[in-house]
Amino acid sequence: MKLNHLLKFNFRSFVSQLAGQDRLISACYYVGRIRQDGSKKTEQLFAAQQKLIAALKKNGLRYSFGYLLKNHGVYHEKGVDVQIATDLLVAAYENTCDKITQVSSDTDLAPAIKKAREKKKRIEYIGFSHQPSVAMVSFCSSTRLLTKTEMERFVTG
Repeated sequence: MKLNHLLKFNFRSFVSQLAGQDRLISACYYVGRIRQDGSKKTEQLFAAQQKLIAALKKNGLRYSFGYLLKNHGVYHEKGVDVQIATDLLVAAYENTCDKITQVSSDTDLAPAIKKAREKKKRIEYIGFSHQPSVAMVSFCSSTRLLTKTEMERFVTG
């Protein structure tokens, strides 16, 4: 999703919709932290990220940082999957919930999902209908695939 849409995205309504009748314990947005290096590009990225963080706070969501690695002029998010896996395992092993809803198609999460399921946790994969992860569908207890139209209803203004 583009930054303009993210800044106008009603995360609170989205999370509430995903939770449905289930009691929401926690919701977290995982993102790579922008490290400023004095370049115009990182300054722009940092400013955009600060706006995103403000929007998340306004919507009552926690956020967790990984980091961005620059390789041949291209930025790659790193460590975010480790943060997600850690939170997933903590929730499973500390028994803070019965169900974990995962909005990520990152198959690196498979080992953590497997362990959480061994602890009898239901893991719901939320994907997108235009590009579902077949692997995540197979790893998780249940799947919901959202359409572009369903996502657009959470964009305000």
